[in-house]
Amino acid sequence: MPDAWSTHLTEQAAGQRHTGRWRRRRTRCWSDGCRDFAGNDYLGLAGDPRLAEAQAEGARRLGAGARASHLVSGHLAVHEALEQRLAALTGRPAALLFSTGYMANLGTLQALCDPDTRVFQDRLNHASLLDGARLAGARSRRFHHNDLDDLERLLARTPNDGRRLVVSDGVFSMDGDVADIAGLAATCARHGAWLMVDDAHGLGVLGEAGDGCVGRAHGIDEVPVLVGTLGKALGSAGAFVAGSQALVEHLIQFARPYVYTTAQPPGVAAATLEALALLEAEPERRTRLATLIRRFRHEATLLGLPLAASTTPIQPLVLGGCQRVMEWAARLAERGILVGAIREPTVPRGQSRLRITLSAAHTDADLEALLEGLAACQAQDTASLQELTP
Repeated sequence: MPDAWSTHLTEQAAGQRHTGRWRRRRTRCWSDGCRDFAGNDYLGLAGDPRLAEAQAEGARRLGAGARASHLVSGHLAVHEALEQRLAALTGRPAALLFSTGYMANLGTLQALCDPDTRVFQDRLNHASLLDGARLAGARSRRFHHNDLDDLERLLARTPNDGRRLVVSDGVFSMDGDVADIAGLAATCARHGAWLMVDDAHGLGVLGEAGDGCVGRAHGIDEVPVLVGTLGKALGSAGAFVAGSQALVEHLIQFARPYVYTTAQPPGVAAATLEALALLEAEPERRTRLATLIRRFRHEATLLGLPLAASTTPIQPLVLGGCQRVMEWAARLAERGILVGAIREPTVPRGQSRLRITLSAAHTDADLEALLEGLAACQAQDTASLQELTP
């Protein structure tokens, strides 16, 4: 007779399969010739040999691992240099490294919030932001996506008798649209709230110097808490929180995912420093990316594809049902084209989509192959529909 745990696992797996939500990992070989439109390597830095060499040299000099947490003996000069460089990029007095973006958000919200804190989150925020507030036990409300009027109503109806924190993605990871940072900051100022922005998908891509949708344009008076990740446009791994010296010191004291985690491998920190140098020295990467985005949107519109409104590298094609999304993704995979097939609960019911991401590393031939594949998917759907029509 199966035990209770075995039964539970079997039932949960069956439920995922039945609803079309079963997830599979892809074992990827970078030399397999596939065109990758699923990752977040927006500037094409992840495969740059200069980052690989910087990481290797960092490991040769300092070891494969940091050996301890930052607060024990794992905080090295290369970490200190990287924190200073990230603070300068974002126009903040200080920055603090975390091992992942998820940990940065969990740690920051856990350190800042408690059951007496009122948190207001955009409805489409990343799961790590929602989880962070939940784990902190904070009283949370969610406002309609990018709806400043709804946020205003929620803040106005909430007693201003304690700490209030408004939290938003900078670039929303599944829709590719950008938060109204100035509007959010002004709303927060009227109600005495702090604003926290996770600019994971904007850092390196947006802003005059790749400093993101917050960066130097919106200082700590507007956005006191800024989170960024290093494994997307910067091509390495890890994350950081930037803000005032007081904020960083508070996180060092109270952010448990920071206090109790081994520090980032020194080679990764060295690779990130190289990525930041290339971000500054090679602005043509961002120019190339912008050109690809404009061309893709123009061609996709001509094809009549259901393209969402996004001017960032994240270009969603909202197809509706889970089955249709998986079919399109499979047809593209047969052509050697990888795209993200995103289904509920990551996105709302009926809004399953192909999450297409563009990179400065994509060639014109790559883009043409993608557009041809999407046109073929659309033609096959049309033919199938005509066959079913009496």
